[in-house]
Amino acid sequence: MALEQALLTWIHITSAAIWVGGSLFIGVVFAPILKKMSMPVEERIRLMVQVGRRFNKLALPALFILIATGMYQAHLVLQKSDILYDTSYGHVLIIKMILVVALLILYAVHVRIIRKDVEDKIIAKEMPPEQLQKLRKKIIILGEVTVVLSVIILFLASVLNAGGQL
Repeated sequence: MALEQALLTWIHITSAAIWVGGSLFIGVVFAPILKKMSMPVEERIRLMVQVGRRFNKLALPALFILIATGMYQAHLVLQKSDILYDTSYGHVLIIKMILVVALLILYAVHVRIIRKDVEDKIIAKEMPPEQLQKLRKKIIILGEVTVVLSVIILFLASVLNAGGQL
């Protein structure tokens, strides 16, 4: 059982590292560097779309694994429903679950805004500049909120790992 728990935790942490680490890299390292590059905005957005496509191939499965392992771990801890409502651990877990749902909704909005056909138009240079600027602003806001939510969720996971006391 200890080995099973260790493997489950390792998979969960590895998935979190991929999701949060990749999101932080894109938002804190790549995007600011891209912003300072001398290439036209259209080219920078095209490059960001290509990086996003590549990242999503790894990040999306990691996110689903993260949710599945998190739900399983919560199930193991919450053998009695009163733990969820009557303990600080349960309260922190509820907050974390709400934020995970918010993150999933945010990701769904992001996927809806940056659909494959939109990505293809950007890459093929078929999107009008004014539409591209609107899209850029939405992407930036979604990215920033995603990073903040992800870091907060990661903090709450640490709180839970320490026993759930704030």
